[in-house]
Amino acid sequence: MIRLLARWLATSVLLLFVVSALTFVLISFAPGDAARAILGAKGTVEQYEELRQRLGLNDPLPERYWDWLSGVLQGDLGASIFSNQPVSQIIASRIAPTLALVVGSLLFSALVGVALGVASAQGKGLLGRLTDVVSLLGVSIPNFWLGLVLVTLFAVGLGWLPATGYVSFAASPAGWARSLVLPVVTLGVGGVAIIAKQTRDAMGAQLASGYVSAMRAQGLSERSIVYKHALKNAAIPVTTVLGLMFVGLFSGTVLVENVFAYPGLGGLVVRATAQHDIPVVEGVALTFAIFVVLANLAVDLLYGWLNPKARLR
Repeated sequence: MIRLLARWLATSVLLLFVVSALTFVLISFAPGDAARAILGAKGTVEQYEELRQRLGLNDPLPERYWDWLSGVLQGDLGASIFSNQPVSQIIASRIAPTLALVVGSLLFSALVGVALGVASAQGKGLLGRLTDVVSLLGVSIPNFWLGLVLVTLFAVGLGWLPATGYVSFAASPAGWARSLVLPVVTLGVGGVAIIAKQTRDAMGAQLASGYVSAMRAQGLSERSIVYKHALKNAAIPVTTVLGLMFVGLFSGTVLVENVFAYPGLGGLVVRATAQHDIPVVEGVALTFAIFVVLANLAVDLLYGWLNPKARLR
C-alpha cells in the first residue's frame, strides 16, 4: 500500500506539472490578445501596449509561468484578467454543477451498461446483437446532436424537463434532479455503450470458465454464481474502463455544458480561452488534472480490492 501511494504521489506531481506547463504554453501561443479582448476594437496602439505591460503579457513566457507556478505553490491560483476575481472563487462557484454532471453520467453509464452487459452475457443471441448495436450507436452519435434532440423531445415537445440551466441541490432537490436528467443522459449514452460491451465480453469469459462449471455442478444457484462470483471477477476490466471514462467525461462537459447553458467548468474554460484569460484556463486545467490523479488512485485501490494478487506487486 505504501509503495502504491508513493508511486501515485510521484506520478501525480509530474502529471500536474506537465499539464500546467503545456496548458500555459498552448494558451499563450493561441490566436488572440487579452488586451484587445478587454479594450475592444476601438482601443489605440498605445492603450493596447500599456495594458499588456500592466498585465505582464510582454514578459518572457518562462518568467510568466514561474510567477504563476510560484503563486500556485503558495495556494494562490491568481486572478481573472477580466473580472479581477480570484480564480479559486470562480472555480469554487462552478465546480459543483460539473461534478454533479460527471458523477451522474458515470453512475448512469455504469448502472445501465452493466445491467445490459450482464443480461446480454446470459441471454446471448438477440441480446448480444442488441448490445453490439447499442455500442455502435452510442459511440457514433455526437453528444451535442443528441442533446439537441433530447431538448426538442422532452423539453420543448413534452415539457417534462427543463431545456437549459442548473438548479442547486440546496435550492430544490427535485429541481436539481430534473435539471440534471438531460445533460447526464446526453453525456452518459456513449459510456453506456462502452460499458455494456465490456461487461458482456468479461462476463462471457467468466461464465465459460472452469470454476463456474464447478459451482454449477455443486448445485449453487445461477443468481449466486452470476452476481456473487462471476460479476466480481468481470468487474476488474470494467473498473479500468470506468476510470478512463471518468477522465474523458470532463472533456465531454465542454460541449454538453454549452448545449444546455450549464454553469460549469466546461463552459467557463471555453469563454476564458476565447478571452485569452490565462489564469482562469490554467486554474480549470489544474482542477481537471487533480480529478484525474484522484481517479487513478481510486481505480488502483478498487483494483487491489477486487484482485488481492495486485496488492502484492
